[in-house]
Amino acid sequence: MAEKQSAIRDVVIVGAGAAGLSAGLTLARARRRVTVIDAGHPRNAPADGVHGLLGLEGISPAELLTRGRDEVQSYGGEIIDGQVTEISGEVDRFTITVDNGEEIVGRRLLMATGLVDELPEIPGVREQWGRGVLHCPYCHGWEVRDSRIGILATSPMAIHKAFLFKQWSPHVMLFSGDQQLSEEDQVKLRALDIPVIDGDIDSLEITDDTLTGVRLGDGQVIAVDAAVVATPMVARTELFAGIGLEPTARPAGAFIETEAFGQTAVPGVWVAGNATDIGAQVSGAAAAGALAAQHINTDLIFTDLDRAVAQHETEQAQEAS
Repeated sequence: MAEKQSAIRDVVIVGAGAAGLSAGLTLARARRRVTVIDAGHPRNAPADGVHGLLGLEGISPAELLTRGRDEVQSYGGEIIDGQVTEISGEVDRFTITVDNGEEIVGRRLLMATGLVDELPEIPGVREQWGRGVLHCPYCHGWEVRDSRIGILATSPMAIHKAFLFKQWSPHVMLFSGDQQLSEEDQVKLRALDIPVIDGDIDSLEITDDTLTGVRLGDGQVIAVDAAVVATPMVARTELFAGIGLEPTARPAGAFIETEAFGQTAVPGVWVAGNATDIGAQVSGAAAAGALAAQHINTDLIFTDLDRAVAQHETEQAQEAS
């Protein structure tokens, strides 16, 4: 183990969610020296289950990650529990510092740090996040089908959520809060028979740890079975600054831009999962991690091939002289 710890890794992966572990599994099976660093803060931890993941529908997020870690390690991959505090260096020699003081050196770097949902400061939202308070119809729409769904207009993107969730339930209502609705949006809402409830949103009503309603500023409580918020989704990018990457801001959130297979503008650095695709579900993040890993492995193969050819030609030239 000491020899492995001191060796330069082929690839260091920062983040052990679906994208990071999927990449780690692919690289370990490619016989790469790969280390995955897990800070232990998965975005979907509050959710009851992972949905839309073929063959594993409804699996708990914790069980999925436990299985993923075991699979990576079964092929010789290394997992380190810790928070990365600094990243520096360049292609073929990136240095990743962990909060326990350990420094890990890798030839290639894959960032799979995920994102943070910026929740509105409405009492009850954070407590019910991932359970009574939702954001993605493809993740949770089936579970709240035909229920009374309240869309909390805490951002301009809320209107879009109202249109989407109408596919899963005829009982969708929009709490306008402090948002000004355009005439075009009002026409669309009326066409879909989505009522608009005006007034300040004071808090969520929670009974026995179950969401039961939305309390307005005047004290009125409107019964709902689920609430939906359109959260700004911001990639965890603080560590990217040390290697020259800056996030791109969009109305839905901020993320790192990459090429199709996760490669960034910085040589030797790839990004996969929600750090670059803020709308990706678990299935999409896992697929992106595997795809990035394949391209990282190919990059290493041909880098080493070029070096082998150059060394071979040098040796032949020396022999000839």
